[in-house]
Amino acid sequence: MMKNQALTRRMMHRWPQRWGAFVAILAFSIFWVVAPVQAQRNGVPWPVLLQRGLEIFQWSNLSDRQEVQLGRQIHQQLLTQEFQVYSDPELQRYVTDIGQRLVGVSDRPNLPYEFTLVRSPQVNAFATMGGFVYVTTGLLKNVEHEAQLAGVIGHEIGHITNRHVVRQLQQLAIAQGISTLLGTDGSRLNAVVIELALRRPRSREHELEADRSGLNYLLRSGYDGRGLLEFLAKLQGQGAPPTFLSTHPAPQARVVALREQMPPNQSGGGTDTQAYRQRVLSRLP
Repeated sequence: MMKNQALTRRMMHRWPQRWGAFVAILAFSIFWVVAPVQAQRNGVPWPVLLQRGLEIFQWSNLSDRQEVQLGRQIHQQLLTQEFQVYSDPELQRYVTDIGQRLVGVSDRPNLPYEFTLVRSPQVNAFATMGGFVYVTTGLLKNVEHEAQLAGVIGHEIGHITNRHVVRQLQQLAIAQGISTLLGTDGSRLNAVVIELALRRPRSREHELEADRSGLNYLLRSGYDGRGLLEFLAKLQGQGAPPTFLSTHPAPQARVVALREQMPPNQSGGGTDTQAYRQRVLSRLP
């Protein structure tokens, strides 16, 4: 039974990669059909269009190692230009321990994940490619217990395991061309990835997929699976949506979908609000 479950997870993990390769092959095939017409109409040399098709195919087959390398570059830029690390080793270790507990039951456990607590009043969490997850101090102040925090972190891990940023970049590459996406010296790529991670709303498909993954990781790791559901419902009742809901749209359909996926009579740990206050809230300004 365990072998069958592991095989199923591997197959589900490979599906987005296969989908991306299929799209790339389709796009490359279209280049062969329409490129001569485009070249004549737009004055773009046929070899340039052919090269673009080859580059899109390569981008769609980005390896884990390449994804991690790109993610590390983005990580360095984020901590230099966008955020400041919250200098509390105990809280940083706490966030990392929760993240690693979830990673151990995820669909891509072999990535070198890094979990970073950053100083920001915004209620937010986000992820970039390659295993880099960020949690704000504002989020820690707004969750009520560890299972809710684990639910949000699990959701962000779900974006990574499903390669959502990579898939968005594939779509941009097909729409705009690799050279436009990268810029003349490759410098634009970092800005594009940061825009996707921080400021551009995720698609409904990606959000529901990350929700499903996050819920599964909660259940597999022994947390109360209602953590993410409770947190989303809480934010929806607060009026003006916080940053987490502006970059991670949470319509009622997401809450309904999570309720439908919740196993009956399930229970788990991480719901002690008093323990959370003593361990976390007491260490925040």
